[in-house]
Amino acid sequence: MKNLQNKKAFICDMDGVIYHGNKLLPGVLEFVQWLQKEEKKFLFLTNSSARTLRELSQKLARMGLDVDESHFYTSARATAIFLAAQKPGGSAYVIGDAGIINALYDEGYSINDTNPDYVVVSESANYDYARLCHAVKLVFSGAKLIGTNPDLTGPTEAGIVPATGALMAPIELTTGAKAYYVGKPNPLMMRNALKKLGCQREETVIVGDRMDTDIIAGVEAEIATVLVLSGVTQREDLPTYAYQPDYILNGVGDIVPD
Repeated sequence: MKNLQNKKAFICDMDGVIYHGNKLLPGVLEFVQWLQKEEKKFLFLTNSSARTLRELSQKLARMGLDVDESHFYTSARATAIFLAAQKPGGSAYVIGDAGIINALYDEGYSINDTNPDYVVVSESANYDYARLCHAVKLVFSGAKLIGTNPDLTGPTEAGIVPATGALMAPIELTTGAKAYYVGKPNPLMMRNALKKLGCQREETVIVGDRMDTDIIAGVEAEIATVLVLSGVTQREDLPTYAYQPDYILNGVGDIVPD
């Protein structure tokens, strides 16, 4: 634990690590206070793309955590940066909420439902059959298919719900196209996170609740990994994976020294 506590930078997932829905998880307040007191560099890195950075900061504020929006990085931001590098000034048809739409606008993209360069899919309350059919039509017309993240499920206060990977499946199955996913475990997102932190991978640890995104992202980026059992992956799931985390904890509160 001393090696873990001595890390200079912490990359933390949010859903299942910091909160479930609008409920802060046990030990999180003490963990964030410890990060701030010890002047650790930290980044809340989430595959969720629904909220803007400001909305994420405000959400934590409502739960009693004072965290500036500079400490957040989302798959929406990573997706927008990726698309702007691939095709500057392009356009996209988006199934998604404010997080991805605002990120695309910030990178000089326009929203286009007629002849977009890309169809971008993320988790959204606006996902419906009409939008699904329109996305299929656009992909058949030549639009490239992009997913903000590959997660099939996500944790909420009410239990497990479908996430972007599951919502993308009907489009892929109908068109035969394969989406490119920008979020974790894509190494692009991890490299961007390290750049934002200004730290080397040896100084950093990633804390997450999912073996299939958070932990494999750390393994592939050669960053130390912490699996917390407060979200999706449980201890009994571990034997099914060919890779293992460096640390297994009940929650982030276990990182704080006694």
